[in-house]
Amino acid sequence: MAVRIRVLADGDELGLEGLTSWLRRDSGTAHLHVVRVGPEDASTMSVLEAIDVVLSNTIAVTNFAVAYAAWREAKAQRPGSGAGTLVHRGATVDISHLSADELAVLLTRLRGEEPEGDAE
Repeated sequence: MAVRIRVLADGDELGLEGLTSWLRRDSGTAHLHVVRVGPEDASTMSVLEAIDVVLSNTIAVTNFAVAYAAWREAKAQRPGSGAGTLVHRGATVDISHLSADELAVLLTRLRGEEPEGDAE
């Protein structure tokens, strides 16, 4: 089952632009369906508020988690704290502190699956 997530700009439009660019350049995530989301107000159409990402399988989940964690680590030296909030089906989660493994587990659960090693 595919899962659609939204990553919010959190007031850091440049940070979210950087994440979008990072995902497009990363060989593991370049194929992901990433849609830019702007405000509903047509007068501010160029503003980036969020990106929607569709993760269709376990490999996509893992690749996104690794790419997001690597991007976050690379930008740690720069100011700004945006693109750290994930939204799925109305639930909002702070993902800015999660490791790649922790993010992969969260995304796997959002897809309705049990992460490997959790099955009893």
